[in-house]
Amino acid sequence: MLQADIEVCTPIERTPRVLQVEGLFDVPPGREARLRWRVALPLDERPWQVGLIVGPSGSGKTTIARWLWPERFAVEASWPAGRSVLDAFPAGLSIKEIVRLLCSVGFSSPPAWLRPYQVLSTGQQFRVRLARLLAEQPELAVMDEFSSVVDRTVAQVGAHAVARTVRERGQRFVAVTCHEDIEAWLNPDWVYRPDTNTFTWRLLQRRPAIRLGIARIGREAWPLFRAHHYLSANLSPAAVCFGAFWCRGAESSLVAFTAWVPALTRRGGRPEHRTVTLPDYQGVGVGHALSTFVAATGKGLGERATSTTTHPAFLACRLRSPDWRLVRRPSLAHVDGRHRVRHAVTRLTAGFEYVGPAMNGRLAQRVLSNRVLLMTEDGFEKG
Repeated sequence: MLQADIEVCTPIERTPRVLQVEGLFDVPPGREARLRWRVALPLDERPWQVGLIVGPSGSGKTTIARWLWPERFAVEASWPAGRSVLDAFPAGLSIKEIVRLLCSVGFSSPPAWLRPYQVLSTGQQFRVRLARLLAEQPELAVMDEFSSVVDRTVAQVGAHAVARTVRERGQRFVAVTCHEDIEAWLNPDWVYRPDTNTFTWRLLQRRPAIRLGIARIGREAWPLFRAHHYLSANLSPAAVCFGAFWCRGAESSLVAFTAWVPALTRRGGRPEHRTVTLPDYQGVGVGHALSTFVAATGKGLGERATSTTTHPAFLACRLRSPDWRLVRRPSLAHVDGRHRVRHAVTRLTAGFEYVGPAMNGRLAQRVLSNRVLLMTEDGFEKG
């Protein structure tokens, strides 16, 4: 049982203005303000990895968390001015480990890794702070004002990404926030509410469903995404493009882009050319879902769908997915009979083939004819 009897005493200087407010609002006069909390968290009753302290402003969340875990409580870290965020991570961490950590919290844009912290967007700063905190506090990390400075969709996506990362790495993490909306996305093992002094164990659940509208789109959408792609910003003239739209009620936003080109080999098919998800929506598998959707469309038309990637996050998704089969382990160049593809001679790439279910042929043809479809976590829905 983690227990604490916390009392905070703050001196009050009885200035003329203070005396006026005491008189106007019948506030009892005093020389100090006292706040007290009696906390009992039964965290030794069962194993846990993710915790949540949530409640309104002024309920004591920060005070309690700082008191319970003084050595693990995250403070605002300094970032090297003018240098890449990569240089802010612990010196003993390899670049491979840093990249894996950044990708796992949903910060998967290599061009952004090279920038200083100060020029990143608010959402990117949120993700990179999480990654660094998990690197510096591998046993237990406590983050105050979790997701308070970002858009609510970004907060929810980031909460899911960090919880998944913590569980995969075997760490512990406690989020402290005033936002109730992240609970379902963070999916914590326990929740403590200081305002009512209640503690609750939770059972793990699936994250809330994400509805994506998927449609064939034009090449003019590429400029929105090209700065976030880890390879060349060029798009093949032969590319056929699709977009994923994040749907909430009557509103939708284009959040991911994928382009496919005709194969140049005798086996034919359509290789994946470019797939990018906007930074604020990385970490929940939107790009992978879009790519898999298009691959199923191609298979429904009798085409073989293949994918070559070097990105750690995409590699991990492909390897976990039953819909994709590894056909070439990471290597510097792909050999296919007497032909050698020379675009990957400086970096390791892995090759995959789509082996999942095919979309109905008529439905697939409608997708290629610019008819929007809605996709859920459980499959395809007609839109």
